[in-house]
Amino acid sequence: MRLLIQRVKRASVTVDGNITGQIGQGILVFVGIAPTDTEAEMEWMSNKLVNLRIFSDAEGKMNLSVRDVQGGILLVSQFTLYGDAQKGFRPGYTGAAHPSHAEPLYNNMLQHLKTTSGLVVASGIFAAMMDVELVNDGPVTIWIEKEAKA
Repeated sequence: MRLLIQRVKRASVTVDGNITGQIGQGILVFVGIAPTDTEAEMEWMSNKLVNLRIFSDAEGKMNLSVRDVQGGILLVSQFTLYGDAQKGFRPGYTGAAHPSHAEPLYNNMLQHLKTTSGLVVASGIFAAMMDVELVNDGPVTIWIEKEAKA
């Protein structure tokens, strides 16, 4: 599983002209799912992103989590995080899970965050063409990857 996390002042996702999810201060999280990912990776990643200390404390040090600042989480599925451009100029996406595997895991992650984080959790729509708007705060962008255990 791969997460691209951006600390934001605000972010929103629009599908067909309708806002499907929006947050104020918090984190925008792009989620890529591999064919081997399971509930274990999803739970580990969820815990990691809720507790990742990327917000500034009173002394200006990144020492607070999104939970500490009571920020929001905007979760967006993005299979292109598994794009491979090693050969040629057109990326291949064979490293991304098929939607039949990825969608349930994405939805479980969304529900898990809603029920365990105590934060506002919003989302895009799986497999939709989405317009994502954000004001990156910092900018702070973090890449986290966790491979499924064999």
